[in-house]
Amino acid sequence: MASMMRKRSGTDMAALVAALFLVLLAGGAFLPLLLTALPGAGGRLTDALGDPVIWRSLRFTLVQAVLSTGISLLLAVPVAAALHEFRGFPGRNPVLRLFALPLALPQIVAVLAIVGLYGQRGVWSRLAESVGLDFPSIYGLTGILIAHVFFNMPLAVRIALGGMASMPAEYDRLAHQLGMGFAARFRHVLWPFMRPALMSSASLIFMLCVTSFAVVLTLGGGPRATTLEVAIYQALTFDFDVVRAILLALVQVVVTAFAYSLLTRAGGSVSSGFTVGALRPFAVRHTPGGYLAAVLVVSFGVLFVLTPFVLIVWRGLSADLAGLVLQDSVRRAVTTSLLLGTLSAVLAVMLGLAFAAGGTRRAAARRFSGPQTGAERLFGQMSSLILVVPPVVIAAGWFMVIRRFADVYAAAPVMVVTINAAMAVPFAIRLLQPAALSAAERYDRLCRQLGLEGFDRLRLVTWPLLRRAIFLAFAFSLALSLGDLGVITIFGSQDVQTLPYLILQRMGSYRTQDAAGLALLLCVMTMALMMIADRGSEPNRAERTDRS
Repeated sequence: MASMMRKRSGTDMAALVAALFLVLLAGGAFLPLLLTALPGAGGRLTDALGDPVIWRSLRFTLVQAVLSTGISLLLAVPVAAALHEFRGFPGRNPVLRLFALPLALPQIVAVLAIVGLYGQRGVWSRLAESVGLDFPSIYGLTGILIAHVFFNMPLAVRIALGGMASMPAEYDRLAHQLGMGFAARFRHVLWPFMRPALMSSASLIFMLCVTSFAVVLTLGGGPRATTLEVAIYQALTFDFDVVRAILLALVQVVVTAFAYSLLTRAGGSVSSGFTVGALRPFAVRHTPGGYLAAVLVVSFGVLFVLTPFVLIVWRGLSADLAGLVLQDSVRRAVTTSLLLGTLSAVLAVMLGLAFAAGGTRRAAARRFSGPQTGAERLFGQMSSLILVVPPVVIAAGWFMVIRRFADVYAAAPVMVVTINAAMAVPFAIRLLQPAALSAAERYDRLCRQLGLEGFDRLRLVTWPLLRRAIFLAFAFSLALSLGDLGVITIFGSQDVQTLPYLILQRMGSYRTQDAAGLALLLCVMTMALMMIADRGSEPNRAERTDRS
């Protein structure tokens, strides 16, 4: 009994320490900042409330987020419906794997590809000019919408397919046996299961667009196309206006908290779309018109998502890759990215395991049945609440705090590792929690009866069962950390440079060929990790047989 109590207190303490770490990381960026800025600045704060920059940034943030969300969902619905209707064709799985890749593609890499496709001398813009069409400028709202739809339309497709995968197979089979046309099936059968998933994806996409940084920083067309996060970065980097940065950060937190509340009310998850439920295909006779419509819809989705990757490879291979690899700055950036990304991924997995242990212990207390307790829900939600405070806001707050006591740029590695790890925790726990629950549900009682605990249980039971999930969480966290540009733009310097930071510098100095080669290198690194995580997150044959 004493050992069980020590185990329970240990798991609870680990989860509480992980929660306290996230709270201090996010809250610590605000409290000292407010305490140092507020004394004697009351009048300035009142004046800043009427600052047109704040309200213009807020208005543009909401407008672009609403438009990006609406366009992404509008395009995702027909693609998801077509992939559901023709789920037996051989190319479906490659399409879904392709739609998983934008989830971890670094934004700076996607921006380079989108400029190459839709810019002034881009592939599609020149094609439009050849037929007499005037393609709008990529810099401003147009480019931001294209980039956000590229990232979020595939995500919405996967979430919608996940919603339809929860539908009992008998519904779909019976609808076909009754001879219902596609319009009737969509209205009475598919839409009731797709709608909740779309509501969840809408709030998730809205939150992602509100917190988008690299896309707006590089494609924003000046003051009229600036979001709250970019305005915070500009207030600290160019204007060094602490009061304005504080107000912008507070407004940003309110907006993201509102988006997060919508996400939780819709029953969504911050990691939704990472996996797609499997559906068993059955023989259905479709009309030639239905086949043609599905092929056209899916082909449009594939072309829209695939062409940026093709351009990244094409332009990257045309660069002097050998010369780039030999540059000291490039090798230092690659080494720094891998080192900081690895440390960040390790920390994210450790925090995720702490939250998973706390949640699993609470689930075991209710014998894995019945509704979740308040403490269990708290452990599950605390890991995602960090997304309410965007990384640029946290980085800006700690930048102002650290500069009063130490060298800011000397603390850059620590801040990059901790903030990126915190942002990866919600996605890491998505892989760790189910594996931890399954292991505890199956073997907890047996281990207690055998007196198996401590290192022996870790070696013989826990590690073999969680090893795959830990590896996948590490791979996905590393991919996210490698592509981050938000934190390093605040703390980056000549001594601490990552690959995304170096790409942004090369783009700013008009060395587009070098930027293309570096983008290809970063894309290969992150996409390899993402494909490993996506393939490994699917249930294997034994698990599928176990569930059926």
